[in-house]
Amino acid sequence: MSTLNVSAAQFVASIDWQENLDTATQLIKQADADGVDLLVLPEGVLARFIEERERIREHAQPLDGPFVTGLLKATEGLPLTVVVGIHEKSANDKPYNTLVVLKNGAITGLYRKLHLYDAFSQLESDNVTPADVVPELIDVNGFKVGLMTCYDVRFPELSRLLALDGADVLVLPAAWVRGPLKEHHWQTLVTARALENTVYVVASGECGQRNIGQSLIVDPLGVPLAQAAEEPATITAVVSRQRLTDARRRLPVLINRRFSVSPTPRPVEAVPTS
Repeated sequence: MSTLNVSAAQFVASIDWQENLDTATQLIKQADADGVDLLVLPEGVLARFIEERERIREHAQPLDGPFVTGLLKATEGLPLTVVVGIHEKSANDKPYNTLVVLKNGAITGLYRKLHLYDAFSQLESDNVTPADVVPELIDVNGFKVGLMTCYDVRFPELSRLLALDGADVLVLPAAWVRGPLKEHHWQTLVTARALENTVYVVASGECGQRNIGQSLIVDPLGVPLAQAAEEPATITAVVSRQRLTDARRRLPVLINRRFSVSPTPRPVEAVPTS
């Protein structure tokens, strides 16, 4: 295919996984009706706890739990690919922050978050286990798609690794926490990751009391194609093979680069508390 219809949908996740499953299911149905090829939903929408964030430990589910099982059922018989963030039970009491890729009733890809949000007085690592594997690309109708989650966007090494692996599109489910200048950070970083790697970025941000929303789709020359505000919304754009080819011909940064990026992760370091 020479084009790909992509959507990023944002909503307010509640503490009730069944309610969130119902919302996600409706978004999947609407995306299919709209002819979407790739639907990106936000990070960690199995359940959202504004306070008492440690509760995600007990509410996390395995991949064969009812939340993912319900999403798999919702995609049966449909041609679109869905990317959604959940908290997945791990071998210890801290779950993974996991992206699940689903198509036609099957899991076709997984990514467990590498960079945990230990910044701006937040400590995601208190309640989540970090992974250490760069995700494999997924194929969506002939386009190669790389997976990142929220805080990952602040680390250009990961997006560069995915681009060098052959990514045409990066998807970025997120729950971008409100704060001074945070909207500016989000827009700048999403745009930079697209422009510096000449890829499309489809970023879906959860909205609500804690998070900014502002889902964003950016093309490989850093042009914003669609953006949401702070309320529940769905944005859509067309990914073009011709635009990718032209951008990389005019701006051959992947060829001009002089340094390699290693896929070997550094050890996780403790975050200073004072």
